[in-house]
Amino acid sequence: MDSETKSYRTGDQDVVLDLTDDCADFVAGKGDGLLHVFVPHATAGLAILETGAGSDDDLLAALEDLLPADDRWRHQHGSPGHGRSHVLPALVPPYATVPVLDGRLALGTWQSICLVDLNVDNTRREVRLSLLPG
Repeated sequence: MDSETKSYRTGDQDVVLDLTDDCADFVAGKGDGLLHVFVPHATAGLAILETGAGSDDDLLAALEDLLPADDRWRHQHGSPGHGRSHVLPALVPPYATVPVLDGRLALGTWQSICLVDLNVDNTRREVRLSLLPG
């Protein structure tokens, strides 16, 4: 299995960060298989969705409705609403698997692989890309 870790700066606000180009570069020329993308963090997730046409902002708005950044959370260290970040991976899992055919991601026309991060207390994220050859 071929595997590497990439580091991303997510900043100090809720973010949907498109990782598709990095994933495509990682699998380029490597034949068939499965790309497994994993975020080894308790407060981030991965989603496959359309970006750039408002869906990424819609996802953040929906998560704000479901997981508001207020004082309702029992897990309360860090910034206000930090506990919601620990619930996020139950809704947006910390992994995604995508077929790779002839060294190319087999995504749909409008699909992108995105890191979803609501934790403003942790501005750097590691993402592990692993290719299981076919």
